[in-house]
Amino acid sequence: MRAADGDEMIGLDELTAEALAADPETPLDADAEPFTDGAPRRGLLPEWYMPMPASTRRTRPRMLMVGALVAALVVVNGAGLCVTYGFPEIAW
Repeated sequence: MRAADGDEMIGLDELTAEALAADPETPLDADAEPFTDGAPRRGLLPEWYMPMPASTRRTRPRMLMVGALVAALVVVNGAGLCVTYGFPEIAW
C-alpha cells in the first residue's frame, strides 16, 4: 500500500501484529505526544473519535412539540394500535 505522497503505509495485518506484540506495561517516552489535530480538547477522547454532543436550546415550543409527540404515542399505543411502520394498525 502506498500513500498519496509516496510514503509506504502500514497494512492492517502488520499493524495488528505490532499491537499484539507490544508490551502494555512499557512506560511512555518522555517526548511522546498525543495523537491529535492540534486543537484543544474538551474531554477525554479526541474529537475525531467521538465528538462532544452539541447542546440544543430547550425552548417552550420545542418542549411542547416533544411532549405532544410522546403523548400521541402513549394514546395510540394505549388504544391498542401499533404505529411501528408509520401507519396505525390494530396490534392483535
